[in-house]
Amino acid sequence: MLEVNAWRRRRGDAPLAGFQELCRELAASGPGTFGELDSTGARSVLRRFSDAWFAVAKRRQTGDVSAGFPRRRRGLVPVRWYHGTFTVVGRRVRIPAARGSAPLWVRLVRDLPYPVEQVRSITLLCEGNRLFLDVTAEVPVTVYPPGEEPDAGRVAGVDLGIIHPYAVAGPDGAGLLVSGRAVRAEYRMHLADTKARRRAVARRAPKPGQRGSRRWRRYRRRARMVEGRHRRRVRQAQHEAARTVISWAQQQRVGVLHVGDPRSVLDIPAGRRHNLRLRQWQIGRLIQVLTDKATLAGITVHMVDERGTSSTCPACHRRIPKPRGRTITCPHCRFSGHRDLVAAAMIATRKPGGGPTTPTTAVAVLPGVITHRRAGRHLPGAGQSRRDPRRPTQAARGSVGPRWPAPPPGGESLAPNGEDPQHPTGRPGER
Repeated sequence: MLEVNAWRRRRGDAPLAGFQELCRELAASGPGTFGELDSTGARSVLRRFSDAWFAVAKRRQTGDVSAGFPRRRRGLVPVRWYHGTFTVVGRRVRIPAARGSAPLWVRLVRDLPYPVEQVRSITLLCEGNRLFLDVTAEVPVTVYPPGEEPDAGRVAGVDLGIIHPYAVAGPDGAGLLVSGRAVRAEYRMHLADTKARRRAVARRAPKPGQRGSRRWRRYRRRARMVEGRHRRRVRQAQHEAARTVISWAQQQRVGVLHVGDPRSVLDIPAGRRHNLRLRQWQIGRLIQVLTDKATLAGITVHMVDERGTSSTCPACHRRIPKPRGRTITCPHCRFSGHRDLVAAAMIATRKPGGGPTTPTTAVAVLPGVITHRRAGRHLPGAGQSRRDPRRPTQAARGSVGPRWPAPPPGGESLAPNGEDPQHPTGRPGER
């Protein structure tokens, strides 16, 4: 695809970006164009290429000139097969190949978590030097006993954040706080570990245009493995946090979730450090994971505008300066409460599709009974008796500084005359 578009670009022709155009080009090229991939797998590659191309074109239309079209060669691309083209036999999956090639049999390390008749598609991908089989299945919506199903009249507000990925304010004064400090620590320790590795190998890194050695390839393989493990840990923690929210909502019989959409802050430049925090936040993934699990539980999710919910007093509706901690205090009416839970309670009162409107009356229900949960107990150092192996065992000892002479007699020092106050000569405990 890259070579064909490069030829067309040299001739001055329009590039092939549409999925139908690429499929016609694939049919005209004949067999063997994609090696041993069959037509279904090749079309999945064309679909990803076309989606990436139009995503970049949309960003360029909005004025983002930094977006680049997919012109980089990739050795590994996820390949997808839909229902009817593959066969699942126990822990083995038969994937078709091109005509004249033997089919590919993939062995799984564990059984599929879904019945075979519910599997709709599989995706073969590689992440961190590990081969994965991503399975998409059709799962029925949860069936509840009579009287325990979610009530559409009970609405809860969800505030997304970094320290607390989910803060939920439900009806009857119930609240939920899911702590994400372990996930934030995982990001920080992974960043420190990555910087230390780069400093250690900076001298033996190959120069631009120079061929890398086997030692450098082993280092790159190790770096990809560590990066993949970090991503899996964070992804698992995000699923645990969303599962906690949905389980709590089922217990409260919440039928509708109003989720504050903070994605508008991603376009605001806030400096190098804060931009990194926003990139690691993964707002879209948090929303998608919560929506999928809520749909499975029969709970409706609506996105609402969350602007001003964390900086507006719910009692007098005046602006509150940003606090240093998680507790806000109104300087006008002396209202005090948890910042994220107050924001979630105000989000619950807003209508989907409406603007950043504040109700004219005080928020009727503020969380009084708060449930605290943690996300990422599987992360290194998250337990009480565990410690992150990436953290040094002993704290770095700082310098005691220069030795200053003793003050003249009659000063405020309690040390004897002529004695260094930083290095006393008396016995311990004596002055």
